[in-house]
Amino acid sequence: MRAIGQDAFGGPEVLKMVEVERPQAGPAEVLVRVVAAGVNPTDSWHRSSGGLSGGDVPIRLGWDVSGVVEAVGAGVTTLAPGDEVFGMPRHPRPAGTYAQYVTSPARHLVHKPADISHTQAAALPLAGLTAWQALVDTADVRPGQRVLVHAAAGGVGHLAVQIAKARGAYVIGTARSANHAFVRSLGAEEVIDYTQTDFTSAVHDVDVVIDTIGGEYGPRSLETLRAGGIVVSLASPAEAALARVASPLGLRTQFMIVEADQEGLRQLVSLVKAGRLRPEIATCLPWEQAAHAHELADSGRTRGKIVLAVGRA
Repeated sequence: MRAIGQDAFGGPEVLKMVEVERPQAGPAEVLVRVVAAGVNPTDSWHRSSGGLSGGDVPIRLGWDVSGVVEAVGAGVTTLAPGDEVFGMPRHPRPAGTYAQYVTSPARHLVHKPADISHTQAAALPLAGLTAWQALVDTADVRPGQRVLVHAAAGGVGHLAVQIAKARGAYVIGTARSANHAFVRSLGAEEVIDYTQTDFTSAVHDVDVVIDTIGGEYGPRSLETLRAGGIVVSLASPAEAALARVASPLGLRTQFMIVEADQEGLRQLVSLVKAGRLRPEIATCLPWEQAAHAHELADSGRTRGKIVLAVGRA
């Protein structure tokens, strides 16, 4: 089968089409014929340096997948050939969804809702689960709480705004002025242009901050919290240093890595069906243009998610 691979770390130009052996579904696994694959910042991180896995080349990228079950392995009872499914196999271990076929533990996938396309479904798993696990499992956002979402027009951010709103929170987002109308359309009550305004002077008494950027955003976000508030960092693992600053102030911090989560996917599906969650597709490119997709992703200027079209449903 064909797949996007690389035999060196580096920029988007290292990505290329390769021929590899088609995988076989093992026990408790399914083989998925890929229709669409989402592109995420972690893909660029792994492409350039090996990312979380710290492995060596050659590697194959991708975790988001939407497609059709081609075959099931021994012991699988919840899925059958022909089922349309989507999910995020094995994260943070390698999955390799930029390919014509991919295997996945059966319980890392859920049935794709009939009312969304494979393109939309492929945009949801990693970013949607990140937002869900940060807001719900980690921060336990409750009705009436104030939530600040950084990069609120981005892949994780635009889904976090919608999930927080669905949880009954008062949502504040940071975004460039060109994206303010979009972020407000997702449910945010306030949007701050971080290029013009210091968010630490404009936002106060926040219960939860979702930091999708890292660097100085974590320490600066502490200034926006009320007592007992929490910064959930999705981009910077310097949790210990940040916690030393936060704890004496009566504040909390938590670095989080998204995990494969079937129940979380089901919750996202429920929100989709209820009309409370919709992924914004920045662009959907033929998967042969994976390098260009990574160029766009690396720019940090995309609204929503980038998706690769791999095959037909």
